[in-house]
Amino acid sequence: METASVKLNFPIQVNGKAIEELSLRRPKVRDRLAVEKMTGAEAEKEIRFIANLCEVTPSDIEELDMSDYVRVQEALAGFLS
Repeated sequence: METASVKLNFPIQVNGKAIEELSLRRPKVRDRLAVEKMTGAEAEKEIRFIANLCEVTPSDIEELDMSDYVRVQEALAGFLS
């Protein structure tokens, strides 16, 4: 399965461990359908979508520095183009 790795400029802590890189798996149609069924704001849906693809929790994604989050968004967009 193809993945995209994003090296974090500002590592986060996940379960007491410093995470310096996130790996996103390639999304499937079922991932997009799950997002469509979610409630909440679009930003919240996107965070849950990315968390699922990275196999971390949404609260882990919320801890990302915005510059790192933008790079994760760009990696996701690369799969969708």
